[in-house]
Amino acid sequence: MNVTKHDKKRPAALLLTVLVSTSTLAADDTERLAADEAMIVTAEQELKQQPGASVITAEDIKKSPPVNDLSDIIRKMPGVNLTGNSASGSRGNNRQIDIRGMGPENTLILIDGVPVTSRNAVRYSWRGERDTRGDSNWVPAEMVERIDVLRGPAAARYGSGAAGGVVNIITKRPTRDWHGSLSLFTNQPEDDAEGDTRRANFNLSGPLAGDALTMRLYGNINRTDADAWDINNQQNGSYAAGREGVRNKDINALLSWKITPLQVVDFSYGYSRQGNIYAGDTQYSNANASPNGLVESLYGHETNRLYRQSYGVAHNGIWDWGQSTLSFNYEKTNNTRLTEGSTGRVEGIINDNSFNTSRLESYRVNGEVNVPFELWVDHTLTLGAEWNRDRLNDPASMSATDAAGVTIGGTSGDPAGRSSENSADLSGIYLEDNIAATSSTELIPGLRFDYHDSFGGNWSPSLNLSQSLGDNFTLKAGIARAFKAPNLYQSTEGYLLATRGNGCPLTLTSGSCYLLGNDDLDPEISINKEVGLEFAHDGWIAGVTWFRNDYKNKIVSGTDRVGRASNGYNILRWENGGKAVVEGLEGNLSVPVIRDTLEWRTNATWMITSESKQTGNPLSIIPEYTINTQLDWQVTDKFSTNVNWTMYGRQKPREYAEIRTEAGTLSNREVAAYSVVGLNLNYDLTKNLRATTGINNLLDKRVYRENEGASTYNEPGRAWYAGVTLSF
Repeated sequence: MNVTKHDKKRPAALLLTVLVSTSTLAADDTERLAADEAMIVTAEQELKQQPGASVITAEDIKKSPPVNDLSDIIRKMPGVNLTGNSASGSRGNNRQIDIRGMGPENTLILIDGVPVTSRNAVRYSWRGERDTRGDSNWVPAEMVERIDVLRGPAAARYGSGAAGGVVNIITKRPTRDWHGSLSLFTNQPEDDAEGDTRRANFNLSGPLAGDALTMRLYGNINRTDADAWDINNQQNGSYAAGREGVRNKDINALLSWKITPLQVVDFSYGYSRQGNIYAGDTQYSNANASPNGLVESLYGHETNRLYRQSYGVAHNGIWDWGQSTLSFNYEKTNNTRLTEGSTGRVEGIINDNSFNTSRLESYRVNGEVNVPFELWVDHTLTLGAEWNRDRLNDPASMSATDAAGVTIGGTSGDPAGRSSENSADLSGIYLEDNIAATSSTELIPGLRFDYHDSFGGNWSPSLNLSQSLGDNFTLKAGIARAFKAPNLYQSTEGYLLATRGNGCPLTLTSGSCYLLGNDDLDPEISINKEVGLEFAHDGWIAGVTWFRNDYKNKIVSGTDRVGRASNGYNILRWENGGKAVVEGLEGNLSVPVIRDTLEWRTNATWMITSESKQTGNPLSIIPEYTINTQLDWQVTDKFSTNVNWTMYGRQKPREYAEIRTEAGTLSNREVAAYSVVGLNLNYDLTKNLRATTGINNLLDKRVYRENEGASTYNEPGRAWYAGVTLSF
């Protein structure tokens, strides 16, 4: 994985060079320059000017292939870990990408620059959890060209949901000659109680009508089995479930039409199906017995499925004055799952064998222009606008609570009297100027304005600086105001959660509770700051970055009663909670031990603090520190190997009880520091046949999930993997 370093070639100068040279090229030379390729070059140059930016290349993925999900490799970037959606840890093994401790809900996932929202079709629970693996598994690893990871202030440009950062998964483009590949991969744990993985995918790309019309088609089938139902019980007597399995089926097509050498239109379509393989409920314990043994009987079956369809049209163009993009995208997700409870301590546990479906539709329109010009100094001005509409229909969640005949805050509690639909329109306009103030100074001021049809306007100013200090050192700094709009569950009046007391807040010492949606919320706000110093000389790269996010208006389940229902239940609403702070250090080091042969790369993250100022609890459960180090050895032209080592610091559980039944019973257990070592071997058997093999968790360090201790999860043990790719 490459941590990007400062590049002294200015984006504005680069683009001007491209435009000027294009106007003087002969016709046959001009045809070799596609608009999308020039834009990729410019985007990569601009990325290098941003603080808090990292890139994972296709070669990185080949050398260390993820077992099932791209999050396996993204987690090895500075500032990145995998966590649940909250500090409760109740969905411990369904961990997602968490950047700088802000939680997965503040990490924006993009595929080819387009936000992916499928996880938002999954119900949002009382403490903020979703029973989802996130949105990092829609693209098979073999189809990725690169992954851009933006942290902190640089992510504010992307609007709602990017307060922690942005992960942009870039897929491979169509080729001008016919090429294809077939890949097979398997991961086999030594412990029979852990689920194994099998994956197969293909890729076909080439011209349909010369250079003017090209296409790319890929398909993927993946299966990872569930852990044994008693994997944790065997080790520590825990009834908590192990890791769920997953079935993936993906098909994706892209048709690229080069109208002129500098005008390209892309048409895309994708269909994916993700189904789980049940391992037992993540919230299940001996004390939370399921109705009539239902949880136990479902082991090994599919209990939830996501069907995702995406359609897109995009135009990329280069003009005399600059470059432009315009895209239209539609995404539809059907979330089909067994009926789940919505009350108190066992909220989310399966309680019926009937399936229900929620439907989420997302519409996106985005336009952007990049204009280089000279006004005293070189500028590259970016002006963009976007419109997003999300529409959710989740009748199962709206009817999950039996409140028939009850009046709640002047509305009927009967499911038939509550709407299961909600929608939100969010429009934004943004301006960013990459200013080459001097030969050694890059300034990037930005301003974004978003308007939500229910929650009003929001300004997001930002300022990033890249300052060369001599030939080898670069100072990078940034500050930005980021935000997150309330989600459709928090703002839907028809969405109703209930508890007979166990899930009520500590502030209410008696009685049962209802939790209502609230259409009078404010967006969550984060002021993100960072300062970093980088060194680069003769292949050596080193850097250290300090970051701090001051978080306010976090939306939480309310603690103050706003009324009483006709049956005497306390009525609560989603409310803007108190403040929080996240602060830490990131560092990186790359050493060319033997140039072009042996390289050592390391990054580290230390969390100085992550806590709610009201409760002292962290925003999410992440290690005190994380160290990723890798030694890459290109033994011959055909043979390469690497050894990677990750060390996780201790992970402490919550110290403050948030609900009534937790008072005096919170676990004091923590996950102690531990290390995971991996070995990878890659060999080109022929020009078109590549084999890879290796060992994950070489030293067989295991972590088992426990009933108590919300920070616990399953760390899989030693496993052998092998893969082969045939290409032409």
